[in-house]
Amino acid sequence: MAAPDYVPAPVDDPARVYQSPPWRSESWMADRPAEIIGRQPLGPRLGDPGPDQGFALRLARQVRGRLVLTSVESEDDAIAGSVAIAMRRSAMFGRAPAIHDLTVALTLWGFLSEAPAELVAVRAQVFAAVASTHHYMERRAIVDAAPDEVLRLDPASVDALVRNEPSRIMAMANAALAGQSHDEHA
Repeated sequence: MAAPDYVPAPVDDPARVYQSPPWRSESWMADRPAEIIGRQPLGPRLGDPGPDQGFALRLARQVRGRLVLTSVESEDDAIAGSVAIAMRRSAMFGRAPAIHDLTVALTLWGFLSEAPAELVAVRAQVFAAVASTHHYMERRAIVDAAPDEVLRLDPASVDALVRNEPSRIMAMANAALAGQSHDEHA
């Protein structure tokens, strides 16, 4: 550690320089108890791991106050469910979340503009209280209901899909609702 010039240093002490750590003859092995061997496991409710997933929470601050909600919907719930979708979408591409991931998620559920009345009615049920940590399974049902082929689309294509194919979006919304009611009985 450096010392001020006025602190006397013994003249017979050698100058300190960098030293590498001791050499180890054996190589390092991934043998810790919780180490995942091979690829990340896939399956229901296991999530979609990706790099820097928490950045989606930072991006969510940019959309606060801009969502189109009804009086029975909570902005926190809408953002929690949408952030989870955005994290899945970014993980599908093997990268950290970007604003386009969040835009796709919010557009998919009609939170960025006026949505069809039947979608709003279902999403009010689907997103109810998902911001609470106690409702993780409900949030996962929202994420799992979003089809991969839709999440791979760009934001403009998702917007066109929501406007032009409402039956497809309603099928996704109903799948999320069914997944949540299945979790309640499991």
